[in-house]
Amino acid sequence: MRSSELYPKDDIPKLRLKAANRAPVNPSGEFVVYWMSAYRRLAWNFALDRAIAWAKELKKPLMIVEPLECDGPWASARFHSFVAQGMAEHFFELAQKPVFYFPFVAKKTGECKELFEAVTSCACVAVTDDYPIPHDGFPGKRSFSTSILVERCDSNGLLPVQLPDRTFTAAFSFRRYLQTTLRDYLLDFPSVKPFSRLPLPRLERLPAAITKRYSSWKPPKGGNFNWSNIPIDQSVRSGTAVGGRMAALQVFHAFLKSRLPRYHEDRNKIDDCAASGLSPYLHFGAVSTHEIFHEIVEREMWSPERLAPKATGKREGWWGMSREAEAFLDELVTWREIGFNYCERNQDYAKYESLPDWALKTLAKHAKDKREYVYTEEQFELAKTHDPLWNAAQRQLVREGEMHNYLRMLWGKKILQWSRSPEDALETMIRLNDKYALDGSDPNSYSGICWVLGRYDRAWGPERPIFGTVRYMCSENTARKISVKEYLRKYA
Repeated sequence: MRSSELYPKDDIPKLRLKAANRAPVNPSGEFVVYWMSAYRRLAWNFALDRAIAWAKELKKPLMIVEPLECDGPWASARFHSFVAQGMAEHFFELAQKPVFYFPFVAKKTGECKELFEAVTSCACVAVTDDYPIPHDGFPGKRSFSTSILVERCDSNGLLPVQLPDRTFTAAFSFRRYLQTTLRDYLLDFPSVKPFSRLPLPRLERLPAAITKRYSSWKPPKGGNFNWSNIPIDQSVRSGTAVGGRMAALQVFHAFLKSRLPRYHEDRNKIDDCAASGLSPYLHFGAVSTHEIFHEIVEREMWSPERLAPKATGKREGWWGMSREAEAFLDELVTWREIGFNYCERNQDYAKYESLPDWALKTLAKHAKDKREYVYTEEQFELAKTHDPLWNAAQRQLVREGEMHNYLRMLWGKKILQWSRSPEDALETMIRLNDKYALDGSDPNSYSGICWVLGRYDRAWGPERPIFGTVRYMCSENTARKISVKEYLRKYA
């Protein structure tokens, strides 16, 4: 039976769906499976809604598999613990829901892929998260040779990632595009309570073919995770941030109450910074852009009638909200989703050759310029440079898995200035960021790192050694603009 012959009536926007293979739905399968690997949340999730719709249509049980793989080059105790804190929440919450939850922590390379094949061999249809880059469970763009239909579902942002027909190279042009098209999608929200009054049969146990080979993960008592038997990097230890949806909402509500009112003025401060702190939670899917947007709307008592009739591409004025809300939405929507646009349409998103032509030319012109300091990647990683502010930022990244947003820009600019070549600089930035940052390996991460080298930017004068016309930053100017005394003391 073809998928077009059996579409759920209770459905999500079709623009957020795409088939990952050409296999049919198997109505005689034992369950519908949702492979939850990028949107790790049980509400505000189009992919979960799609899986529920299939289960209702087929009158089959719903199985949610949440995998945690060890295959990635930067898999570590830090990332495992952050994700597992959310899995523990799901373990207890779903015990009271009409679904079968199967959290799985892989103990060897390739085990998540094997589990996916085993589960889909018994299923009717599978729904997966449509994330633009590789994530837990399987690579981002792979196709599937399973015997059943596998669907990808986009629950990344307010704008469906498939909608733009081109790659945007500047925030202004992307913002203008959003202002032209986004109003048609602002009221398309995922379900807030997807399990409410859900009339589904229960799956009491899994087929023996699965349970004989794979064991469901259980949260340890006291939340003390021990990953010693998992082949991951044990040296990158947990940071200060707590994972999971409850922690994400606590961070968000604290931001709404005390930091959003001064966000437009103080988000670049180091002491008493007004940044949201949501980046790790957005990266791991613990909280949804739609939910954040909805709460901003409630705070502002806003409706779409307040949108400006004309698209100007300007940062302020289109939403018809307060200044602080518009500043925050520009980061949450414009700058976050332009990164998804690039990664969705370009698989070279992390390669040096993906930089704009003007940046490649000016960096090539100055590639042989004399560098007063040249550091190895190990020296960068160990914060052994001559610059106390840069060293402090690197120590924060290594210790906590996070870095102040404004300092992250300076951090990248100095790596460019102190590396043997811009190619080496890009490689160092990506490795350090992906190894330590809780929001690493993310479309936004690659946007920020490549911005250091010119992506989404323009040529700046005067032309300088090493940088050419790529935007320049230095620690001395940063220290004059914002107070860094307490930050230097904390991360000395």
